[in-house]
Amino acid sequence: MKEKLGFTRGARILMITASFVIVVAGMKAATSILVPFLLSIFISIICTPPLYWLQKKGVPKIISILVIILGIIAAGSILMIFFGASVNDFTRNLPLYREQLLIKTKGLQPLAERFGLEITNEDIGKIFDPGVAMTLVGKTLTSLSGVLSNAMFILLTVVFMLLEAAGFPGKLRAALKDPETSLKGISQMTEGVNRYLVLKTVFSLMTGIFVGIWVKILGIPYAFVWGLLAFILNYVPNIGSIIAAIPAILLALIERGVGYAFVTIIGYIVINTTISNFIEPRIMGRRLGLSPLVVFLSLVFWGWVLGPVGMLLSVPLTMILRIVLEGSEDTRGIAIMLGSGPSRSPDKPE
Repeated sequence: MKEKLGFTRGARILMITASFVIVVAGMKAATSILVPFLLSIFISIICTPPLYWLQKKGVPKIISILVIILGIIAAGSILMIFFGASVNDFTRNLPLYREQLLIKTKGLQPLAERFGLEITNEDIGKIFDPGVAMTLVGKTLTSLSGVLSNAMFILLTVVFMLLEAAGFPGKLRAALKDPETSLKGISQMTEGVNRYLVLKTVFSLMTGIFVGIWVKILGIPYAFVWGLLAFILNYVPNIGSIIAAIPAILLALIERGVGYAFVTIIGYIVINTTISNFIEPRIMGRRLGLSPLVVFLSLVFWGWVLGPVGMLLSVPLTMILRIVLEGSEDTRGIAIMLGSGPSRSPDKPE
């Protein structure tokens, strides 16, 4: 007689929660290793479509990988040259920008008095300190440039991942007991994440280029940095574009005045609205299947665990977590709560 051993549903949920906490604690402790590795996966996924395209055109695998790696090195070199110098210069000028912003905010006192508000410049400085935003941007840019110090490790990891990409399905078939069923789920997960990342990269690049051109036309300093920041933060749903616009708007206010700051705002709104609300949804469709609240909370959570890179990868990481949770009856309810609606089925494409 077969004896059935197991835990109650409550005990299983408690064990899953405890395991999740332990895994998150381990991830936070291993951030210095995990962040470059996740970036390598991110870059590898983006590079996989051109790799397969080159191979379909008859280019040998090694040559295809070499072409892609040379492209990554060229892009990375340009990034380090322009971005690194601009970030250092911007960080050096931060105290000056902060002081000028505080001077600008003192002009709010007469406006407050017109509305009958008794408020001093010190009170305004306590309530509204735009210098904090500039300092935060400076720290974020510095941390992102610090990731570039692991460029060699990231590059080598990308090379090995691309080398393994072609033979990985065959290895899974040999290793799994029920390869077709397992590969179907893995394929759906990888295709969804791949499609999202590749298309999101294209639209983020468009956003960054247009923003960079716009602020350059307006004569705002560090146009390359603000274009790059718009490109990077466009991966962060909902609030990324707003965060990317703040430093450029404040700098326009300092350097060019209120009129140019207003024109900068209009440019950001037009660019982001056109790409994010019109072009992107038409091509990508309902791609996330995640609740807007979950998207925001995932941004906060992964940002806390992994820093700025975690914010950029918050949606793909949460998508993977949701797909994994859908694979078990015990956790499928959690996956449904993460989704954007109760009618979505894990078997249906999003």
